[in-house]
Amino acid sequence: MITNERDTRTERLLQVANEMMTAARTAPKSKGTDIIEVVMITAETIKELSEAMLKYSEETGLKFITRDAENILHAEAIILIGTKQQIHNLNCGYCGFPTCVEKLQFPAVPCSLNSVDVGIAIGSACSVAMDHRVDSRVMFSVGRVAQELNLMPGCSNIYGIPISSSSKNPFFDRISKTPPTK
Repeated sequence: MITNERDTRTERLLQVANEMMTAARTAPKSKGTDIIEVVMITAETIKELSEAMLKYSEETGLKFITRDAENILHAEAIILIGTKQQIHNLNCGYCGFPTCVEKLQFPAVPCSLNSVDVGIAIGSACSVAMDHRVDSRVMFSVGRVAQELNLMPGCSNIYGIPISSSSKNPFFDRISKTPPTK
């Protein structure tokens, strides 16, 4: 029997995506409180996200999101990692408020520890991609628009990690279609 790598590429990539989600889930969390959410999107959902990113770029004037919207179409899957917002009652002040009670008056301001938890989960997921030599890149633009689309209800601080298995990583050496400003 002969199995060509090209015939099983997507199946193997999705296995890595599942392992990435496990790594994000099992990453250390502040005070051991698990408020991280992790999902994988593929196929049509990636196309819908790309279209929404193009629209978001046009509405906000953030031209790099256009580049990222086109770029994620090379992904066979995207891992989204975000957090539910919860204070930890540590009064650490990292969010800019002296106490967690004072921070509660401004729900749009994320708890810094929640943000750190997302970062650790992202690092764990990306280490799995690296261990399997899967092309990846962390993109906050993907997460920002995923949040606008409510792909992860109740979550904020969402980041996207598009993944691909190709001869050259499509998520680096990207050419912007927007000319540089002087």
